[in-house]
Amino acid sequence: MLVHLGYLAYQESAQSVFIPNVEITGEFKNAIEGSKGWERLSKTIRDSEALLEATLRRDEMAVAKGIEAVHMEHVSILSYNDENSLSCVISLAYFYAQKDYVLIREMPGGKVFSDIVFIPRKNSEKPAMVVELKWNQSAQGAIDQVKERQYGKALENYSGNVLLVAVNYDKKTKKHSCIIESCDIG
Repeated sequence: MLVHLGYLAYQESAQSVFIPNVEITGEFKNAIEGSKGWERLSKTIRDSEALLEATLRRDEMAVAKGIEAVHMEHVSILSYNDENSLSCVISLAYFYAQKDYVLIREMPGGKVFSDIVFIPRKNSEKPAMVVELKWNQSAQGAIDQVKERQYGKALENYSGNVLLVAVNYDKKTKKHSCIIESCDIG
């Protein structure tokens, strides 16, 4: 019903709904911030917005800390070291990004699948992003893998700036690290 009324939009390829524009996003934020009991959701949205801004500024420390906080808070100890759980953490941590991006998990490109690709929506000035997730390796190793395996091919119909975002965490310490590099396509 919310899709038919225009409050939400549906993207068939991702089989997901999203808030279609800035005005409705603002009204959604007003509704939850003005109501008691929604404080936690409101904080999650603010944290997600801050994480996206940190990513776009290439603030690697802030991105690692932001993703680490979401990972610790939202994943069971039983599935903490699971790649699918980490992908879900990224999707949740970047929830706010859906305003400006279409998020595609396991997008085919190059020689393998890209973990998560952020494709800017029409009229967005933001760069595309390719996010690679690792554990017990290194963020630099993840960046090297993105380049070596040509993940950028997932964006072959896109031209402009692309941020390569590599996130790694240590299973023992649960500490996250991040490297962000910029490149141009087309």
